[in-house]
Amino acid sequence: MRIPKRVAVIGAGSMGSQAMWRLAARGAEVIGYDRYAPGHDRGAAGGESRIFRAAHLGEPGYIPLLRLADGLWEQLQAETGRSLRRRSGCLVMGETASQAMRRLLSSSATHRLDHEVLDREELARRYPQHRLPDGHTAVLDREGAIIRPEASVQAAAARAEQLGARLHRYTPVREIAPAAGGGVHIVTDQGTDHVDTAVVTVGPWINTLLPDLPRSVDIRRLISSWHIPTRHDWFAGGAPAFVRSTPHDCYGLPSPDGISVKLGLSLARYLPVPDPERVDRTVRPEELATFRELIAELMPDLNPDPIRLSVYMEGYTESGNPLVGHLPGEDDIIVMAGFSGSGFKLSPAMGEIAADLALDGTTDHPVGFLAPAGAGAA
Repeated sequence: MRIPKRVAVIGAGSMGSQAMWRLAARGAEVIGYDRYAPGHDRGAAGGESRIFRAAHLGEPGYIPLLRLADGLWEQLQAETGRSLRRRSGCLVMGETASQAMRRLLSSSATHRLDHEVLDREELARRYPQHRLPDGHTAVLDREGAIIRPEASVQAAAARAEQLGARLHRYTPVREIAPAAGGGVHIVTDQGTDHVDTAVVTVGPWINTLLPDLPRSVDIRRLISSWHIPTRHDWFAGGAPAFVRSTPHDCYGLPSPDGISVKLGLSLARYLPVPDPERVDRTVRPEELATFRELIAELMPDLNPDPIRLSVYMEGYTESGNPLVGHLPGEDDIIVMAGFSGSGFKLSPAMGEIAADLALDGTTDHPVGFLAPAGAGAA
C-alpha cells in the first residue's frame, strides 16, 4: 500500500489554497499553515473582484497556463457548488503600434483565442463609458471573466479540507529548514513538524521567510479605488473588465454589487513595502491624483471622488515573471512567489503545478521560463 506523501503548504492565500486543493485531490497528506485565515485582506487577494483574461499583453508562454487555469476554475466551481467567476469578457486597450498590443494580437491569433478587435468608433458605440485616444486599439477578449477572490480562496481551502487536508489558521511559520536525511522541518510557535516536501506560497512575506532566495521579490503597496458612474450603464452588455497599457497603465472591474467600478494602477505607482507587517493602510489625498487624471481623460463618466479605498500588497520580480519551482539546492522546498500583479487568474494552474512538483518532482506543464534560478526570475 502506497503511503501518502506528507506535504506542507505555507500560506493558504491565492496560490496556497489552490495548492492544498490539488494536492489533497491527488491523495497527499496536506498540512497548511496561514498567519491569518483563508480569504483575509492582508495580502493581495482582496477587493471582491479580480480579472481573468486569456489574451495576454506579456509573455505568450502564459497562454497554455491560462487555459489550464480556465478549466480548473470551472472544476472548482463544480466541486464546491460556489459561483466564483462570471464570464464577463475583458477589454484590453493600448497603443496599436506598441510591442505589447502587437504581441497580444499575434498570440491571440496563434492560439485561436476568442477575441474581437474594436476600432475607436465601434468601442464608442458598444462601450461608450470608455474613451480611446487616436492611434489606440481595443481588443475584446470574450474568454475574460471577473473572479471573486476572497470567496475563491475560501472555497479552495474548504474543498481541500473536505478532501482530508488540515489547515492551521493564525499560525505563522517562523522557519523552514531542510532536515538531515531528507524532508523539511516546519517551525511554528506551537512546535516543529516534519514533512516530505514544503510548498512556500506566502506572498508578501516571502523575503522574510526565505531570505536566501536567488532573486529578491520587490514587495509593493497597491491601492484599489471604487467609483460610482454618473451616466452610461457600466453594468450592461456583460459588464466587461478592462485593462489599459497606455496612456495610463491601469485596470478596472465593474463591481459585483452593480454599484461602483473598481480601479487599480500599475507597478510604477506603487510604494515599496519594507515590512509587510507594518504596511501603511491609510490612503492620502495626494495619492488619488493619478486616479483623477485617468478618469478625466479616459473614463469621464466615473465620479472622481471614490466611495471606498483599500490597500493591498503584491510581490514583483524584475522581469515580471514569477518564481515557480524548486528552491535551488533544495529538492524538498518549492517556491511560488512574485506574481507581479498577474497571478490570481493563474492560481488554480499554479496549484496543479505545485502538486506536480511536490509529488512527482517535475511537471509536464510549460513552466521552464518561471524557474527560481532561471532567466525568468531575473
